Amino acid sequence: MKLFTRLVAATALTLALGSAASAKTLVYCSEGSPEGFDPALYTAGTTFDASSKPVYNRLVEFKRGTTEIQPGLAESWEVSEDGTEYTFKLRPGVKFHTTDFFTPSRDLTADDVIFSFERQLKEDNPFNKYVDGASWEYFNGMSMPDLIKSIEKVDDMTVKFVLNRPEAPFLANMAMDFASILSKEYADSLGDNKADLNQKPVGTGPFSFVAYQPDQVIRYKAFADYWDGKQPIDDLVFAITTDQAVRQQKLLSGECHVMPYPAPADIEALKANADIEVMEQEGLNVGYLAYNTKVAPFDKPEVRKALNMAINKEAILEAVFQGAGKTAKNPIPPTMWSYNDSIEDDPYDPEKAKQMLADAGVENLSMKIWAMPVQRPYNPNARRMAELIQEDFKKIGVTAEIVSYEWGEYLERSKAEDRDGAVLLGWTGDNGDPDNFLAVLLGCDGVGGSNRAQWCNEEFESLIQKAKSGEQEERAKLYEEAQVVFKREAPWGTIAHSIVHMPMRANVTGYVMDPLGGHWFDGVDISE
Repeated sequence: MKLFTRLVAATALTLALGSAASAKTLVYCSEGSPEGFDPALYTAGTTFDASSKPVYNRLVEFKRGTTEIQPGLAESWEVSEDGTEYTFKLRPGVKFHTTDFFTPSRDLTADDVIFSFERQLKEDNPFNKYVDGASWEYFNGMSMPDLIKSIEKVDDMTVKFVLNRPEAPFLANMAMDFASILSKEYADSLGDNKADLNQKPVGTGPFSFVAYQPDQVIRYKAFADYWDGKQPIDDLVFAITTDQAVRQQKLLSGECHVMPYPAPADIEALKANADIEVMEQEGLNVGYLAYNTKVAPFDKPEVRKALNMAINKEAILEAVFQGAGKTAKNPIPPTMWSYNDSIEDDPYDPEKAKQMLADAGVENLSMKIWAMPVQRPYNPNARRMAELIQEDFKKIGVTAEIVSYEWGEYLERSKAEDRDGAVLLGWTGDNGDPDNFLAVLLGCDGVGGSNRAQWCNEEFESLIQKAKSGEQEERAKLYEEAQVVFKREAPWGTIAHSIVHMPMRANVTGYVMDPLGGHWFDGVDISE
């Protein structure tokens, strides 16, 4: 059966590449499979890379390589003086994809924008629960249901968002993956097959979806009627390759053009290869170990603090990141405004950690450490990191069992409010605002979803909610205070911030690294 699976995968990739003689094909060796193709349902970068980035657009977009907002499906917008009304004027003549399974009869209108958000906002919307477990994790984690008062159709080409309060990062939020605009006409045509919205996507983006062979290959083609012009490449292929070494082998042999997340130990050799270019930049990210603060004894800050003091982060940095990162003390990266550099990190002190556990009445503690099955920019080898933490905990008398699951299952299971132990995860910022880290990952609305620590602290919550409005200087002070609360209460063990490397074939042109961690292929070309 394994041989048959390999043959199928090889055949699928060969077919995908077979058109190279007559068309220009770019192959991206992705590190994992998407959970689905409706980006609003998920928060994982792997899923966004395969869905929102190639297939969809948003009202506003981030200018490539920056966190600067520029027009997208909205060609312009106005904000009321009190900051509670955002009126977007849509770009005329925007086409939806024509595919084997759908032919649109009209261009983009306000109805599509309203549908894309109201399905997340309103529980009585037919698409609110169209897939099992739909929780709109990002939308809810960002307090959107409390923020949005109404979404109004001014006319066919104008949409107004009315907010209950001013929200400083609102415009940047509209450029995020969950805010991708879907076709209402396509959704309405599905009837009893609503789940197809998540499996056969239709958008307005630079590439249209062709086919997906689960866990093996995703195929796209350049959208000839894309509002911003047809792409230089004709076909885009995601060759799903979970093994880091195999991805690198494919890159070196020319089977793929771009690969993410190389092993830190291999970076220098890749840089020395004349056929390969390696881009790099400091990542807007953090890798962490999230305790379940709802389950004893992790409900005690002193226990969490003790465990943090048992973790030798310098050893992790050397063994796992191999020079491509720095230890983390705060839940936001040092490159982000409002970073509180005055905070002192927990010292590595196993003896004191052991005493703190004893003082807290904790003896013979057994727990689970969850290790991710995929490489991420904030953690190139979660299994190795878990093993090192396991050894550190053993030194203070804590027995840790390492568990893992397939990536989609890992993300889903780790949301559970009764989850055992601590989960290794991380985050790359999605909009360049501290709110995207502090509110989404640690706010009360994220409990049971994006807040894997299940931590709801009134003092912290009050600070981050106040920081959602006002000028940046005032907001920064509130976020700095919030980081003090975070460090005192220790819902996470903050591990590291990484430097991100992107190897690609030397003949790939136009690729721009995304400070927000995404992989974009519009504007990318392959030279002869």
